Amino acid sequence: MFVATAALALIGAAAHAEAAPAAANDQPTAGHVVGAPASPAAKGAAKAAATPQASEVVVTGSHLNLLGTAITASQGSITEEELQIRPVYRVGQLLETTPGLVVTVHSGEGKAQQYLLRGFNLDHGTDIANFVDDMPVNRSTNTHGQGYSDSNFMLPEMFNGLDYTKGPYYASVGDFGAVASTHVKMANEIPNQMSLSAGTLGVYNGFIGGAYHIDDRDRIVGGFYLGHVDGPFTHPDNFRKIDGVIRYSHGEPDDGYDVTAMYYKGQGNLTTDQPLRAIQEGLIGRFGTLDPSDGSGSERFSLSGHYAARGDDWTFTSSAYAIRWRMFLYNDFTHFLDDPVNGDQERQGEARDTFGGQTAFHYLHDFGGITTDTVVGLQVRYDDAYVDRRHTVDRQVLDYCEIAQATGPAVPVPAVDGACNADRVHLLDLGPYIENTTKWTPWLRTIVGLREEYYHATDHSFITGDSFSGDQTLFQPKGSIVLGPWEKTEFYLSAGRGFHSDDVRGVFGTVPIEGEPVTAGRTPFLAPATGEEVGMRTNIIPKVALQLAVFQEDFNSELAYDADAGQDAASAPSHREGVEFSGQYRPLPWLELNTDLAFSKARYTGDFASFGLAQPFIANAPSFIGSFGVLVDDLGPWFGGLQWRALGKYPIDDGEEFPQDKGYSEFNADIGYKVNPHLRLQMSVFNLLNTKADSSAYFYTSRLPGEPADGVAGFQVHPLEPISVVFKATAYF
Repeated sequence: MFVATAALALIGAAAHAEAAPAAANDQPTAGHVVGAPASPAAKGAAKAAATPQASEVVVTGSHLNLLGTAITASQGSITEEELQIRPVYRVGQLLETTPGLVVTVHSGEGKAQQYLLRGFNLDHGTDIANFVDDMPVNRSTNTHGQGYSDSNFMLPEMFNGLDYTKGPYYASVGDFGAVASTHVKMANEIPNQMSLSAGTLGVYNGFIGGAYHIDDRDRIVGGFYLGHVDGPFTHPDNFRKIDGVIRYSHGEPDDGYDVTAMYYKGQGNLTTDQPLRAIQEGLIGRFGTLDPSDGSGSERFSLSGHYAARGDDWTFTSSAYAIRWRMFLYNDFTHFLDDPVNGDQERQGEARDTFGGQTAFHYLHDFGGITTDTVVGLQVRYDDAYVDRRHTVDRQVLDYCEIAQATGPAVPVPAVDGACNADRVHLLDLGPYIENTTKWTPWLRTIVGLREEYYHATDHSFITGDSFSGDQTLFQPKGSIVLGPWEKTEFYLSAGRGFHSDDVRGVFGTVPIEGEPVTAGRTPFLAPATGEEVGMRTNIIPKVALQLAVFQEDFNSELAYDADAGQDAASAPSHREGVEFSGQYRPLPWLELNTDLAFSKARYTGDFASFGLAQPFIANAPSFIGSFGVLVDDLGPWFGGLQWRALGKYPIDDGEEFPQDKGYSEFNADIGYKVNPHLRLQMSVFNLLNTKADSSAYFYTSRLPGEPADGVAGFQVHPLEPISVVFKATAYF
């Protein structure tokens, strides 16, 4: 009803609009976009170029103008210029260029970030599908969290833009993409450069990179990065990072090929969320930790490539990748709750090899005045992973495990070769799809998509010796109706079905905490989601681009974070509804003002009591996310940006409206000066007003020495970083 009412209002407005041809080219332009389209948004731009009837796609300072090509009101494409100017404390926050997305942390720099969007706590990536150069970042059946999406390996100097989608309306987006997806594009060209950075929180970074042209059609581009950060913590993060990329490309993005190798290694300490009472009682400071031996390490290597060809009325695109991940995490969330002698620290380890690729064939055809574009595609991914958990103290593995019970204290049992759980899983995901875009009249186009998911998994438990195998298919229809453009304005009505996969250890029961309660039935491989959205985008006001979306989305099974296990578990069905507004105003060629505002309501539905939930409120589901930005480029030698980002209040005890965390609001700023064509200086200030707040907060039971054996339920918090400054110098040669 929420979306239907909004739909009637928007379509009614469309009916009274005076028909007029689109004039997207009246929008101001700035910058350039280089590289292959990687997502439906960019592919839509390519279709526009190949279809005379479509509106011209141009570039504003921060966004591509998708009027005439977009599938929904909430998808978009971010330019390279915004990614380079936008002030961010950590690289993962560049994904916040997706309107309404917050990227934060609850443990430290070496761990996957926390994602929040549309009233969803997406944890480390449960329902946001992230891609870099068409390679998936999310990891299913991860040792720490389903869909674990660690973006620390990304090199922003090598970025060439970002495309994003929201909702289950895109046939080319599969697992983890039901709420949103991001597609980072890699550049085939970057200036030859070297940069050095130093900051107040133990920040020391260096980058060198550039491009070499073999001839007119062949080139090599690469970059190498060394980084270090301590953060504000009493026990410094001492996070060290090595990052490297080298890429060979031939021809053009739509008629050529490329091969890319990437390497990343990062390791350091972690300050996880800490009991608030420990801070209030003076046991630790605001930036302190009860267990300074927590830490992390990750290593990633990938080899990938693209091949594309085109004809007069067709295009063919394909890509393939091989990725090797190695990681470990030492986390102590509950302290002495399960093990009153040695504490509750655990080591979560993973060794994973992932292989896959995709191919798509586009065919454009005219039937009189009707234009169609049909895409037939296939995506395939195969994971071979070993995941385990070990009980540790000061990073030393113990020979026993504390196994949590439904009632009563945890029970110690002997470890099996040092492991409390250890599984070898094989995961196969096949996703054939077809999508047709038909432009029936100058003011009406439809997009119809079908996707059929096939998911097969095996799981061998080294603890019990048991082996399991199973599969599931999921049919996913999707579609949109687009009306317009009238007076540079379009209206959208979209509906579709998507999904997220569940941890197969919970499906098979080899690690029971990962599955749904027995009373709720069997945990599925694929948890369906359905969504509806109405919206509009308009350029009717000179120098202004506006987007509005009203949405609702239902999941058959929510993924909820279980702090006791440091893992995600399948939970009750859920419902979200909300409104998003985005706007970009470019009053001067060198200045852009932009804003993103998102309001949402999140509730559990169905028989949530069988999941042990007293009320329908969903933990860590924010009701408001907002941002406001100022971008300045080419103001003589000056450039920079100011960014306000805000996370509204949210409940922190699953199934309860209270207690709540108040969220946070902070300002980040960049100011830069181009000394000459070969030297640029830059200063970044983060948390400009020194806001004191929690970057994340939870409510669960933990135990400190001397407390009751059953522990104490209370706030667990991780602080927002205080004001800090980073200075950067970049030389071009």
